[in-house]
Amino acid sequence: MSAMRQLDDLSALPVQSEWLNTILKGDCVAALEKLPEKSVDVVFADPPYNLQLDGDLHRPDQSKVDAVDNDWDQFESFGAYDAFTRAWLLAVRRVLKPNGTIWVIGSYHNIFRVGATMQDLGFWILNDVVWRKTNPMPNFRGRRFQNAHETLIWASRDQKGKGYTFNYEALKASNDDIQMRSDWLFPICTGGERLKDGNGNKLHPTQKPEALLARIMMASTKPGDVVLDPFFGSGTTGAVAKRLGRNFVGVEREQAYIDAAQERIAMVTPLDDADLGTMTSKRAEPRVAFVSLIDTGMMKPGTILYDSRKRWAAKVRADGTLSIGDKAGSIHRIGAEVQGLDACNGWTFWHYERNGGLTQIDELRRIVRVGMECAGA
Repeated sequence: MSAMRQLDDLSALPVQSEWLNTILKGDCVAALEKLPEKSVDVVFADPPYNLQLDGDLHRPDQSKVDAVDNDWDQFESFGAYDAFTRAWLLAVRRVLKPNGTIWVIGSYHNIFRVGATMQDLGFWILNDVVWRKTNPMPNFRGRRFQNAHETLIWASRDQKGKGYTFNYEALKASNDDIQMRSDWLFPICTGGERLKDGNGNKLHPTQKPEALLARIMMASTKPGDVVLDPFFGSGTTGAVAKRLGRNFVGVEREQAYIDAAQERIAMVTPLDDADLGTMTSKRAEPRVAFVSLIDTGMMKPGTILYDSRKRWAAKVRADGTLSIGDKAGSIHRIGAEVQGLDACNGWTFWHYERNGGLTQIDELRRIVRVGMECAGA
């Protein structure tokens, strides 16, 4: 990945190398207009929550709670917040690839309004994920339940966005071979991970834990993908992306946050390529039809295929079917019929002769897949 830079002049960003792994300074809507259409794979957005705080919040000992009271979280009305939400969602939708996805995090103050706007704009919600906090802030006034979670919406660009990345097998394997659930348990950002200013105070009031961003990227991106964060803040998205071999582009208007993010990301050491492998399922691999072996000359009509014990022999026909006597059909159907079964994986059942032995035709499929991936690279 290229070295990270801050870009202040957004008048022209002609090629990806000019904006990849950079922080664009400015308002997110205006800045994103300078990025190419359909250029990012995944968006992670942590927008202002519009907390609607009414005065300072104090603990029982009368000490002031360090709450979110920044100007960027203040909106004069719900209507103003909705207009802001619609504007930035349209901006990120333009730069999101057709098979890309978006993650938006929020609290009860805003996430339902954001979700409704996403649906109005055509995004297709895939999941809502609950981030349960192991160490949430208490409810000091004792008039409500302790607010111990935040909600993430995961959505595709539209209902037709079927080719999005979801690393199901890797997530399941990392979860003791159990499907990954939509409730995630992480602590809030504390300790050495929490960035502080010169006075020892929180640099950014809503800094997210790196573990949360790592789960998102490992779930929905591949090494080399581009992750956009339109509310970059202290740079958690960029730091995790760099460590996990992903690219990023961030948008931030506050120079203090930009400076801190640049310093933070510069200290990150990327993982080795060997440590970034992602387990995939057969379903995630390019589909290969048996007739493709004939089309590419790897299998000739008239070739005899056998099962591993040579109990059955079938002849390859020019149309990509197999025949045994007066029966003809797909590699799967003929494999099932000779065994008296309802189904069969013909790719692993049928073998061809090579060097005096038998080799699964699945080996030829693997070669074709490699060629397809190289052609698409």
